[in-house]
Amino acid sequence: MSQLQAPGAVVMIRPHHFCSNPETRDDNAFQTLARETADVTSAQALAEFDAAVAALRGAGVNVHVFDDISTETPDSVFPNNWFSTHAGGHVAVYPMYAANRRKERRWDVIELLKRDYRVQDVIDYSGLEQDGLALEGTGAMVLDHIGRIAYTVKSNRADPVLLERFCTHFNFEPMVFEARDAQGRDVYHTNVLMGIGTDYALICLDMITDPTRRAEVAARLEETGRRVIDLTPEQIAGFAGNALELTGHSRLLALSSRAAEVLRADQIAIIERSATLLPLTIPTVETAGGSVRCMLAAIHLSPRERTQS
Repeated sequence: MSQLQAPGAVVMIRPHHFCSNPETRDDNAFQTLARETADVTSAQALAEFDAAVAALRGAGVNVHVFDDISTETPDSVFPNNWFSTHAGGHVAVYPMYAANRRKERRWDVIELLKRDYRVQDVIDYSGLEQDGLALEGTGAMVLDHIGRIAYTVKSNRADPVLLERFCTHFNFEPMVFEARDAQGRDVYHTNVLMGIGTDYALICLDMITDPTRRAEVAARLEETGRRVIDLTPEQIAGFAGNALELTGHSRLLALSSRAAEVLRADQIAIIERSATLLPLTIPTVETAGGSVRCMLAAIHLSPRERTQS
């Protein structure tokens, strides 16, 4: 079974100081304020996180867990924004838009990747924050690892010059488009709008504002062998696009319970031709404006062979 689009391992960050990030609230329409006190909210997020890790491991996914040690990183539970990994041994480290999100970068995570996987190079773009540039990893880009396409919504989280630089270096074709939600607000991260599996793609085509570009995106997905599952804006609001295909004991689609509930039976039937749904219950974590896909930093690297002592 090919794991090119559906990796068998992820990094997750256990959030000890979880809360809704005030620095990202202005342009993340998915953020909602939890009514509970900060301590209660944080404890709930921890419990949801630990249950999600147990479910993923139970399904056969290799999960590397790091404990967040900073009180200044409310979004640390979403590590997919600050680094990505790529077949052939390549790692990218990204510049972040919000100042407090820049503190999420951890070199102990990169060191683990070097120790346990074959890492050839680490390309660090984070210094470009000094120039006001941001490219927030696999939040800003939804990567088709098979067709080598980087689907990217125009936003302040995805600088076009930096996107071109990434795509040239990592051999992706950039496919950029504008997208807005049902209320006319700009979509801040591409991965709330779409997710790409091996044989299917979840996407809300209606949210792509330009009709010509909308048709081009759908055509490219189909050309690369994907069955397009066209989501509604209401399903996107339920985080149905924020899902990640993984390989455990079999191929699976990790998504939130809320996302699974808003999918229609016919849409689920298409997914289940090639992947099993793995719903994870994370309602507290979702108040921070991200869902399951944001929690998973996928590892597209080859494991090192372990010698027996």
